[in-house]
Amino acid sequence: MGPTRDSDAKPLFQQTASPGLRVVILLIVSVTMMTLDHRFHHLDSLRRAMSVLVHPLRVLVDLPVRASRALSESLTERSQLLQDNSELRAQHLTDSQAIQRMAAIEAENARLRALLQSSAPVADRALVASILSVDLDPFRHRVVLTRGTREGVFSGQPIIDDHGVLGQVDHPGYLSADALLITDPDHAIPVVVNRNGLRTIAVGTGEIDRLELPFLTNRADVREGDLLVTSGLGGVFPAGYPVAVITRVARDPGRQFASVSARPTAALDHVREVLLLFPDTGSDDQVEEQLATEGDDGD
Repeated sequence: MGPTRDSDAKPLFQQTASPGLRVVILLIVSVTMMTLDHRFHHLDSLRRAMSVLVHPLRVLVDLPVRASRALSESLTERSQLLQDNSELRAQHLTDSQAIQRMAAIEAENARLRALLQSSAPVADRALVASILSVDLDPFRHRVVLTRGTREGVFSGQPIIDDHGVLGQVDHPGYLSADALLITDPDHAIPVVVNRNGLRTIAVGTGEIDRLELPFLTNRADVREGDLLVTSGLGGVFPAGYPVAVITRVARDPGRQFASVSARPTAALDHVREVLLLFPDTGSDDQVEEQLATEGDDGD
């Protein structure tokens, strides 16, 4: 038997596709998956599952901030604590008086609405949440909250602090939730000028201390110092919560719309605890019960 030629021998390894072709195939598959997820949200369940796995890492990243804050509070002088305690007691008494008056006004308003056979305003219950010190994207104004769907958090849920509206929940997970601040460039909120009832929309600018009102004409009755509150339109944010204060009004005769800027009332850059608002579905039942009671008294 003669020696075999090199040309007749089979190669030990099969030749595979070139690296460039692999990259092109991976890019096509990636773009296809992103397009399908954007249109049909097939990966929402996977994203929620991943948020549960990432939650311990977020908490771990936040531990140094919490530890430094606890150390700073423990080193506060006793005299400063006594002074703060005295001021808080005085503020508590003032707030208690205001709350008592508000409760009486709300009760009277409910009775008047019932007499007029009008729908009652939607009350709100709230859930306290903390903000983790995790910056997901330096080019977007987003935060991560320590509450998730386990506590009833839902997409679009309004978020406020003790000064006004902060934003709304964007992507809720089981243990945490991503939230979008009102200053994010992709956020817009319906507002009303508290002084005269003029309705408009405030949009984010990407700056933590500035909103824009791009849909006000030169003849619109707005002034520096006007308070903007939620209008309730759209059904996302309840009406009456402070949003921003107008800081600049510039009118150019050559343009149809004025250049109006506002400063958010909420402490977007250093707030730690927030409130998640829930719509109270029991308000209508309470009004119907009150109407029935008053009807029986009239008989």
